[in-house]
Amino acid sequence: MNRRKSVIVVGTGAGGAAVAEKLQGNYDVTILEAGGKFKPFSLSIDQFAGLRKTGLFLDERMIRLLLPNMQVRKADTMIMVNGIGLGGTTTLATGNAVRADHVLAEIGLNLDAEFEELYSRLPITTEHEKYWNPATREMFRAFEELGFDPQPTPKFLKKEHCANCGHCAIGCPTDIKWDTRDLVSEAVRKGAKLVTDCRVTDLDISGRTVHAVNAWQGLKKVRFEADIVVLAAGGFGTPVILENSRIPCEKTLFVDPVLCVAAVRENFSQSRQLLMPFYSRHDGYMLSPYMDYLSFFFNKDWRHPMKDLVSVMIKMSDDSRGTVDVGGIRKPMTRADHARLGDGIEKSLLVLERLGIRREEAFLGTLNAGHPGGMLPLTPQTVSSMHDPSLPDNLYVADATILPRSAGMPPILTIMASALRVARAIKEN
Repeated sequence: MNRRKSVIVVGTGAGGAAVAEKLQGNYDVTILEAGGKFKPFSLSIDQFAGLRKTGLFLDERMIRLLLPNMQVRKADTMIMVNGIGLGGTTTLATGNAVRADHVLAEIGLNLDAEFEELYSRLPITTEHEKYWNPATREMFRAFEELGFDPQPTPKFLKKEHCANCGHCAIGCPTDIKWDTRDLVSEAVRKGAKLVTDCRVTDLDISGRTVHAVNAWQGLKKVRFEADIVVLAAGGFGTPVILENSRIPCEKTLFVDPVLCVAAVRENFSQSRQLLMPFYSRHDGYMLSPYMDYLSFFFNKDWRHPMKDLVSVMIKMSDDSRGTVDVGGIRKPMTRADHARLGDGIEKSLLVLERLGIRREEAFLGTLNAGHPGGMLPLTPQTVSSMHDPSLPDNLYVADATILPRSAGMPPILTIMASALRVARAIKEN
């Protein structure tokens, strides 16, 4: 009787969870996760808002005091954010299920079958307008009047009723928002082995073959052997593992910078709502209502009651210039990036004016980013195999690292579809 081949999947975010669940059964899958159990922020924001005046929140990296599963680092002019723990960054994302594969279609990769599978299996809906509060409806009308063509955002929602707590980006306390922990649980139910608090450092490689994955569990160094290895440690994690394994990456990091344009309008209550309930696409960026917790806690201009804040988010498609390695993250903003951001600020000010707010009363949030990728991008030559020739034959990448460029839109669903195609390639090869 032939032995079933073994697969190690590194990471439990969008790519890792999708590929692990898809492969378990055909292979014996072991999932390695650097963090532990996810813990949502379930306390009242108002309890902590008063502490801002004390000067306690001096640095954005201190957000881990409130959210241990959120990792924050500084790079040039931006704050970089990603999730650590089961579910990766999907637990801290706002549950957006936008299809953003136009950047893959440009290089000849058609993922229609994979998206169809995801739509049939996951709780994706745009039927959430019934939960919108008056603030969201007024903002939607402002977008319409300006000709911005707003569209309800597809959302991962497991239950019919949303509590409208506004905690989507700090962990849904009512378990209404779906994230990839459900896929990990399904993989484990089918027989996969899950190892948490296991930080992968590098790979043992000989010739064209990966023989083992090296990691730290606490203070103990461990080694996992497998027939196939799939890296899905995220756009900040996977390139570091590759570089540590002497596999060079490209200097083509993108991060989808985010900047909020905000103002004060008493008792507007935008914060008591699904985050990013609708969006509007523009040339190189998108606009959406969004309450930025990093700015709320750490930006002095935002020291107002959350119920009085109005905020429009710019999510930008940035140029693929930057790197991440053991020395840190380097991500310069190009002239084109600044131009796109400036255009987004101007359009956000037009929205605020439609809401009766003078543009001189507006203020900016903290420039931050949390959608890294692109440092081992797919090309027209590699889409058929989903495998970069610089990698050993039994090593695959299944996260945003393989995306060819920034889409400037939430990438979770597209990363999952790409991971399903990687799983298919593994089976076929």
